[in-house]
Amino acid sequence: MAKTFLQVQNQIAQLQREAEQLRKKEADGVLSRIKEAIAVYGFSAEDLGVGKANGRVAVPKKKEKNKAVKAKKSIEPRAPKFRDEQGNTWSGRGPRPAWFKAALEGGKSTDELLAK
Repeated sequence: MAKTFLQVQNQIAQLQREAEQLRKKEADGVLSRIKEAIAVYGFSAEDLGVGKANGRVAVPKKKEKNKAVKAKKSIEPRAPKFRDEQGNTWSGRGPRPAWFKAALEGGKSTDELLAK
């Protein structure tokens, strides 16, 4: 017998619940082994890389660092330098948009398209 969409959705939900229970059970086991290793070997937060080491501040991971750099590089939108009758705008930076190219091919000049 063919399954209905609702039956498949219910089966997916049940499998997701089971997967989450298995993940939690496995994670609990991993955590207990980590705690045991910490106790046996006397690891500190610094040894595990979760605190300050020798008075130095931990260096952020590359992804976090890149996000900070990207935030610095992002610039505010520029005022439109060119505009057409349909309301299309272009700051004059980057590649020419299709509407600008089409207007030039249609006989308009760049001076006619300057935003006022």
